[in-house]
Amino acid sequence: MTTRNPAGWLRSVNRLGAIDLQSAFFQSLGRNGRSCSSCHEMGAAWSITPREIQARFDATDGTDPLFRPNDGSNSPRADVSTTQARRRAYSMLLRRGVIRVGIGIPEDAEFVLAAVDDPYGYASAKELSLFRRPLPSTNLAFLTGVMWDGRETTTAFLPPMHAGQSNAVLTESLIRQVTSATVGHAEGLDPTPEQIADIVAFETGLTTAQVRDDVAGYLNADDALGGPRILANQRFHIGINDTLGADPTGAAFDPRAMDLFAGWSRQPERGRVQAQRASIARGERLFNEMPIDIGGVAGLNDALGVTSIRGTCSTCHNAPNVGNHTVTLPLDLGLTDASRRTPDMPLYTLVRKSNGDRVQTTDPGLALITGKWADIGRFKGPILRGLAARPPYFHNGFAPSLEKVVEFYDTRFEIDMSEREKRDMAAFLRAL
Repeated sequence: MTTRNPAGWLRSVNRLGAIDLQSAFFQSLGRNGRSCSSCHEMGAAWSITPREIQARFDATDGTDPLFRPNDGSNSPRADVSTTQARRRAYSMLLRRGVIRVGIGIPEDAEFVLAAVDDPYGYASAKELSLFRRPLPSTNLAFLTGVMWDGRETTTAFLPPMHAGQSNAVLTESLIRQVTSATVGHAEGLDPTPEQIADIVAFETGLTTAQVRDDVAGYLNADDALGGPRILANQRFHIGINDTLGADPTGAAFDPRAMDLFAGWSRQPERGRVQAQRASIARGERLFNEMPIDIGGVAGLNDALGVTSIRGTCSTCHNAPNVGNHTVTLPLDLGLTDASRRTPDMPLYTLVRKSNGDRVQTTDPGLALITGKWADIGRFKGPILRGLAARPPYFHNGFAPSLEKVVEFYDTRFEIDMSEREKRDMAAFLRAL
């Protein structure tokens, strides 16, 4: 099925046949009227965007099932008695497309919560308010962790000895995720085994990608390899093309992780269509080859004991033609640092029990699952396909556009990209 977005057209296919709109994925299984599709819309690459959220608010005066105070509002105690009150209560959801996730600090954590600055007056050590984007419920065969902080991953995704090992871990993790979402987001009881199996089968059957760019045309034309049908046949296993040598086949890391549009780089630039195709191809080449001095990334530099790593975008986004990491590798890019905090975000001051070290963060990320000080601010990298349909970006909706994503990385790692390089990189990301 094909849907429109500001860059062109997105297409989703199901390896089992037609996309079944009668699946349990689209059924309300809880008490508040929500289904999985409330936060995972096909036209938004099976996530959701502020544009759709605002349209649903306006059409229903904020009474659509998406707007529920258990996790849709800025605080569970927010006033939702009138349309104006609901607009204030759901402001984070409306502006950033984020759901409030409530997680407490583990009792055995290496740190304590010393102070809370919550503009909504709710968060505490028992339940921090964490504002996060709904991840796409498509292209799941390429996952190496479930949820931004990996909390629904039942066991480690490790390089498999045989092809079925990673699939078993993924299925177990998705079963857990479906159950948690039904009980939490939909405020229901545990779904039945039949409902769980139906939802997991539906999700794992989906493949989604941008299929047409408004200027460049079809993204699988003239030797290009874009679109969901080619993606559905993309070779993948846990550890494939791993940067640090964890590929179980023994194959070395190849920084040319993306080769969808290499064919367009060999075409003459005649006219608007060819110029856009050339821009996309240049952006792909930058993704693979542009030198980046990677520093200050917790989970990478500290794990390797090196202050700087000479790499490229594909150093961290190494899954061939997919763009996430092929082993579990949550990283801290500094997105939750106090220096990047905006007034609409809570800020938490954490103190390490062992030595009194302090850090301020808008979201401790993986640390709330492991309790480890070193995991503060660490999140997994998402799959990059279908990006044009699902702004804003990063786990907290920090970047409203792909241009802002490129600017973030350019500034964060002092790359000093030219304006044309920035345009090319954004054009490539939109074509995924």
